Amino acid sequence: MSGEKSALVRRDVPVPYEDQGVVWGSDAIALVLRALKIPYVLLNPGASFRGLHDSIVNYLGNEKPQMIVVLHEEHAIAIAHGYTKVSGQMLGAIVHSNVGLMHASMGIFNAWADRVPVLVMGATGPVDAARRRPWIDWLHTAQDQGALVRNFTKWDAQPASVPAAFEALLRAAQISRTAPCGPTYVCFDVSIQETQLSERPFLPDVSRYLPAAPSRPSDADVATAAEWLSNANRPVILMGRVSRGEQEWRDRVALAEALGARVLTDLKLGAAFPTDHRLHSAAPGFFLSKAAAEVLRSADVVLSLDWVDLAGTLKQAWGGDTVDSRIIQVSVDQYIHNGWSMDHQELPPVDLYLMSEPAPAVGALIELVQEKSKARPETSVSTASNAAVSSGLPASDTGTISIANLARTLRCATEGSDVCLIRLPLGWNGEMWDFRHPLDYLGYDGGGGIGSGPGMAVGAALALKGTGRLPVAIIGDGDYMMGVSALWTAANARIPLLIIVSNNRSFFNDEVHQERVAKDRSRPVENRWIGQRIADPEPDLATIARGQGLVGIGPVEQPEDLDAAIAEAVDALRGGKTVVVDVRVTPGYSASMSTGMTRSHAA
Repeated sequence: MSGEKSALVRRDVPVPYEDQGVVWGSDAIALVLRALKIPYVLLNPGASFRGLHDSIVNYLGNEKPQMIVVLHEEHAIAIAHGYTKVSGQMLGAIVHSNVGLMHASMGIFNAWADRVPVLVMGATGPVDAARRRPWIDWLHTAQDQGALVRNFTKWDAQPASVPAAFEALLRAAQISRTAPCGPTYVCFDVSIQETQLSERPFLPDVSRYLPAAPSRPSDADVATAAEWLSNANRPVILMGRVSRGEQEWRDRVALAEALGARVLTDLKLGAAFPTDHRLHSAAPGFFLSKAAAEVLRSADVVLSLDWVDLAGTLKQAWGGDTVDSRIIQVSVDQYIHNGWSMDHQELPPVDLYLMSEPAPAVGALIELVQEKSKARPETSVSTASNAAVSSGLPASDTGTISIANLARTLRCATEGSDVCLIRLPLGWNGEMWDFRHPLDYLGYDGGGGIGSGPGMAVGAALALKGTGRLPVAIIGDGDYMMGVSALWTAANARIPLLIIVSNNRSFFNDEVHQERVAKDRSRPVENRWIGQRIADPEPDLATIARGQGLVGIGPVEQPEDLDAAIAEAVDALRGGKTVVVDVRVTPGYSASMSTGMTRSHAA
């Protein structure tokens, strides 16, 4: 595609902003985005921010941030979300007035629930009613636009001047990146953007408005936690929302080894601990498996590193309200719990609460427990490599393709390469793949909806571009169809990415729900498929991909065709292509998967 234009390449760039005489309000706003070192802004164009759009293109020129076009505002947030899960760096997303913000709201909720920073910027028609154009400006003006997303953003503002816009952006960026992280929203009046300034504005020193360093727990609490853990006979560590940094990864391993603590991880979250380590004691899942529950129930001290739904997990293990173990919780999540959203989950019983991010708490604990651990015999936990176990998982005996078949084939096709599994389907068994690096797996979307998978995959792949790591997302057909237009952005921006659609032609999770309800009510279970199947006609997923400029392969229906299809897809990925493979899989869940979900998903 050399010589073709891409969303990441600019031509016919105007003169640098330093040489331009006239400065507009939106130019000043763009300069702050540049100073914040935001590498990309995602947007679907809208008249309410036409001034800011012009400033990014024609005032900044080739200066960052670079502009990436999306076909739906929800994709703008999802791409920013996926990028940050890989890089840790916040992106900007610009949405069109109230209508674009409503489109973006599900993506914003996902980022909120996943504790990921996104700087969301919006705009409104003229606040001054006398300046509104008939009809359209009235439709695109709201009295309090931030109210649409205030319950699931950390902060919002609608500044009334250029200096106020500077402060709003600096505060939003600071708050968004302060743990617990989350999205913030700043709305710019179109009139401010299109006001001509009498002189070039004075820009604040962005380095003086950075987020605070991670909070550290008190020395007394660390000493108590270290004493409990060092004296425990059967300590267990729940690795929850932790950083993607390699040093932090090594610290978590060192702490577990120093304590001889058994470790559990979760597929709702990204890789947090090597799953083939001798102390990793049960395959990760979206819910607690029987084996994981037995490990947790055996603990005399549990260290939770910001584990998602700690109370629910303890209930799954102990089967009730009585928890026969000391619980140490390390988390700052409580700071953003509110009365609107229940994403904070049930209040867990805790014996020692370290109000701290996991990384500094782990570092402080290592300093104390390593010496004490020398007096303890090393705990030996015998666990086979997940990949080794998965090789023994039964293949489908129905003549169809199981998810286990798909996992084996993908592992063989990518052997010798580092892979980032961006997303996995709900039917995935944690024994199918080992995670040995924090970027081996990124986790779910936080909000538990559908439609985010394609956009988050594009964002993650953008962050991985040029790293040598192969970006692969395995998503359901419902997720694919709901968010498929996000993949046009990958083709437009030349982002290598492999999407494998685990296609069971159904919103299968709700088929299971309908079966359960039918049994409870003594009604016919054979009707469970009605209102669930994606059929009659079945969408041609590969053709949809090709229609957006991607490589489309499939449908792959027979097990004997799978090896060649995945090998072709991986070769195309290595060649820099965006690829979609439609794999028709056997509907069903792994043994580690509970059907207690409350929102429809395509497995």
